[in-house]
Amino acid sequence: MPDFATFTLFLTAAFILSITPGPGILYTLARSLNGGKSEGILSALGLFTGGLVHVVAAAIGISSVLMTSALAFMVVKYAGAAYLIYIGLKTLFSRDTMPDTANTAVSHRSRRNVFYQGVITEVLNPKTALFFLAFIPQFITVENGSVFMQFLVLGLITDLLNLSADVVVVAFAGPIGQRLRTSYRFRQGQRITSGCTMIGLGAYVAVAEQN
Repeated sequence: MPDFATFTLFLTAAFILSITPGPGILYTLARSLNGGKSEGILSALGLFTGGLVHVVAAAIGISSVLMTSALAFMVVKYAGAAYLIYIGLKTLFSRDTMPDTANTAVSHRSRRNVFYQGVITEVLNPKTALFFLAFIPQFITVENGSVFMQFLVLGLITDLLNLSADVVVVAFAGPIGQRLRTSYRFRQGQRITSGCTMIGLGAYVAVAEQN
């Protein structure tokens, strides 16, 4: 596992990113508003499971890269840092839009399928895969043991934080939905915090490697 300082930075960044409104939170919010809390919880669990699929796939890929070349692994880290800076800048300068949560969820079927719809929604989201590939390697230290296990643990923690944020959204779906729809300042603050966090992570990796 990473040292205490690096792990603290990881937890802070992962927490901030987990509570920033994104596709997952909006999907869960829409499900909750349309089908109630039980449907929201099932959707959140589906997204969590789909996220685990990406974590395992990315862990296998990163481990394979490291076995091939330590230099290749460093290239992956720098590419990930550049991607984080890119999406951070994109987040900061994006237009303020709030999608209609009533139309965000996929079409209703039987409640038994809600969980599987959440899984499929997340598994088929390429941005989730890119995020894990960019985010997690920044906190992996080759000298601290198995890269595969480090990736799995950090990925699981990230996914659990996302699940926790989704569950909170389900519990307070009405007030949160109203706040997101009506408060420009709230959305702007979330966007700035998320963007700066991702830019800061990318910059941190570059500076740390130079030192």
